[in-house]
Amino acid sequence: MPNNKKNPSKVPGFFAKIRKIFGLNIGTVMFGVLFLYMLFSAILYLTSSHIDSYQVTSGPLSRNETYTGLAIREESVNKADSSGYVTYYAREGNKINANGAVYGLSSTKVPEVQTELSQEDLAKIRSDMLSFSKGFNPSKFNNTYSFKYQLEGNILQYAGVTAEPSAALTSEDSEDGSGAPANSQASVVTLGNQTISKAKSDGIILYSKDGYEGKSVDTVTTEDFDQNSYHETDLKTQKPVKPGDDIYTIITDERWSLLIPLSDKQAVKLADRSSIRVKFLKDGMTQSGDFSIIEIEGSKYGKIDFNKGLVRYASDRFLEIELVTNTVNGLKIPLSSIVTKEFYTIPSTFSTKNADTQQEGFMVADKNKDGKDVTTFVTATIYASIEDQKPKTSIDDDSKKEQTYTYYVDKGAFKEGDAIVNQKSQGKYIVGETGILEGVYCINKGYAVFRRIEILDQNEEYAIVSKATSYGLARYDHIVRNADEVKEEDILY
Repeated sequence: MPNNKKNPSKVPGFFAKIRKIFGLNIGTVMFGVLFLYMLFSAILYLTSSHIDSYQVTSGPLSRNETYTGLAIREESVNKADSSGYVTYYAREGNKINANGAVYGLSSTKVPEVQTELSQEDLAKIRSDMLSFSKGFNPSKFNNTYSFKYQLEGNILQYAGVTAEPSAALTSEDSEDGSGAPANSQASVVTLGNQTISKAKSDGIILYSKDGYEGKSVDTVTTEDFDQNSYHETDLKTQKPVKPGDDIYTIITDERWSLLIPLSDKQAVKLADRSSIRVKFLKDGMTQSGDFSIIEIEGSKYGKIDFNKGLVRYASDRFLEIELVTNTVNGLKIPLSSIVTKEFYTIPSTFSTKNADTQQEGFMVADKNKDGKDVTTFVTATIYASIEDQKPKTSIDDDSKKEQTYTYYVDKGAFKEGDAIVNQKSQGKYIVGETGILEGVYCINKGYAVFRRIEILDQNEEYAIVSKATSYGLARYDHIVRNADEVKEEDILY
């Protein structure tokens, strides 16, 4: 007789293996729930429409255009009166008064004096070097020479070398031998074994030349704007000079001009301007100048005339500038974000304030269960307060005139045909008239909320809206980029 009895020792072992593989412990349950949630989220993400958001930024509608300007000024190169070794007294890039000492010549080399700079002076030099390093552009290496001359002048000033000699200067033209110059405007005097050369007029001293010193706006050519062929020569030397050698340049007029090349499109854009504000990228300073458009060899150039500020840029022949033409500032938003919404319009004379909460609202006429007339206070968000064109007569005082407004309130707060009661005159206004406001959908809280905007300026892609709009936008708000894909109060995430 066959034995149909199962082996009890094998069955528990089989189920034990199954439980070991697919056991329903707490870890497995949590993993299963997490897996189902991720699967559901992935399906929902793939099947739902995606809404792009845009973070509201602040600034102009577009960046101002930048140009490289050629500086034209009244300047001349001065030559050595005699031979000898040069000692420089005027600081590079600084103004000097007429009759101020510029340099000295001596037959022997003046021994160098070791001077220790203070920690404060060293800190200023390090600061200047750091500023230059941050703004350094390898394609404009000639700026390195300008900075070198400026730095040398600063070091001479800090070391006290550029101060005017304190010893008595003896005029070579003295008539009485007293040592006092017979002519106070004498350009050459002596100090010990040095012949001191003095400036004949006020100006800014440079110890370099670049060949543009004799040029004017009328004599500039298109080749003069080529920075690749630009060369600046350092006139400072430790070798003896000969009579007639170039020794320094002096800028004698504070008035100067910047010439900038213009395309036909830029020329049309700037044609109506007679003045313009310029930002100098070298130091971030801005100033206004007279603007005109001129032609040089058939090409259009902008000419900006200044009457100040030259001392800051005396060592620069080419200047990077920004024309400040986009002056409208506000919040920048895409045009695709803008929608319109309809509101009920209610005269401001029918608004009132709740005595307890001081909230602004309206008294709506109604009837109670007994059919008696009652009024109910309704709080409504006022999206816009538009000033009426002509002041209307006040309801409670016909002898006075007061400015009135039209309020734009959400249509959800009222029904068409509701009667709003003026508390003072008991006059009624029937809700029904509507008005349109422009706005965007703000999604800071995960759902679309209408926010009103006031457009100040716009182009083909973006608009600049006011920062001070009541119930409007603020910087860093998130809005829907494509507003036509969303409805108000849609839950987006």
